Amino acid sequence: MEYRTLGASGAVVSTYALGTMTFGNETDEAGSHAQLDRYVEAGGNFVDTADVYTAGVSEEIVGRWLAKKSSADVVLATKGRFPTGDGPNDVGTSRRHLRKALEASLQRLGVDHIDLYQLHAWDPVTPLEETLSFLEDAVRAGKISYGGLSNFTGWQLQKACDLIAYRGWSPLVTLQPQYNLLVREIEWEIVPAAQENGLGLLPWSPLGGGWLTGKYSFDEEPAGATRLGENPDRGVESWYRRSRNQRVRDVVDAVREIAEARGISMAQVALAWLVDRPAMTSVILGARTLEQLDDNLAAADLHLTPEETAKLDEASDPGAADYPYGGPGVDQRARPISGGRA
Repeated sequence: MEYRTLGASGAVVSTYALGTMTFGNETDEAGSHAQLDRYVEAGGNFVDTADVYTAGVSEEIVGRWLAKKSSADVVLATKGRFPTGDGPNDVGTSRRHLRKALEASLQRLGVDHIDLYQLHAWDPVTPLEETLSFLEDAVRAGKISYGGLSNFTGWQLQKACDLIAYRGWSPLVTLQPQYNLLVREIEWEIVPAAQENGLGLLPWSPLGGGWLTGKYSFDEEPAGATRLGENPDRGVESWYRRSRNQRVRDVVDAVREIAEARGISMAQVALAWLVDRPAMTSVILGARTLEQLDDNLAAADLHLTPEETAKLDEASDPGAADYPYGGPGVDQRARPISGGRA
């Protein structure tokens, strides 16, 4: 396992994190603890959860594992923002809700401190200064070490970082976005904004909801114990949409060709491509079974050749964003300056 700093902070995390959204839902407690054991044995030290994963059960499962593994040196991350009850104040990033959410997460996890506390998504209702001042107070109170974001757009990320810099508060260190070979649009503005502000990326859904593992056929509707087998029209992973998308077919074919040439799984190829993208801190693995996790962990020390990366880059290029990001009609040359104003 390799390691990098958590964004611009001094904390060090493994390049693959263990996501726990399946815990208590698709994976029972025994299976969840087995995944945590295997992950740590492989050198992983970064565990990511959230208060809404299985309505808090995921945090409880992680907490009971931590209680049994008091010597485990893991960097612990969780999130708050989404509904945790039926009341009007049981949602959002208000100081009131985040205070209750953080305390509840600490209790479920059985700890007095969380390393990385992330805003699970933008809140259009709460003033951003209220939200960010809560994170600063939590850092100063010793309840969290760092604040991070998840599912923010480029302008939202920049606004948050600018306000923090203006107030002199503790900087944010990470952004957790959806990012994989099928979802590269964050490269247009979100990745540059993260780089500009020193935020490391923690991508979720690195395997495109299973599409990049090769387990779904383009010609036969999925069935059985898979996410799309249970619901073929599930969100952005929808079989009905992706099976008819030529770009998806091209990406899957390119991943398969590289995997077969190397004698490794398609999942390992997709993960290796992602882990070496700009601004990357740690790729979040999400497995239902121990076998899936083992296969993912086999990518821990894998890096693609420049030729393999170029092949995947070309097949997965989302296109259609020339202007104003640098396509025809945009002069990227440096403007000559000859005294005075340019």
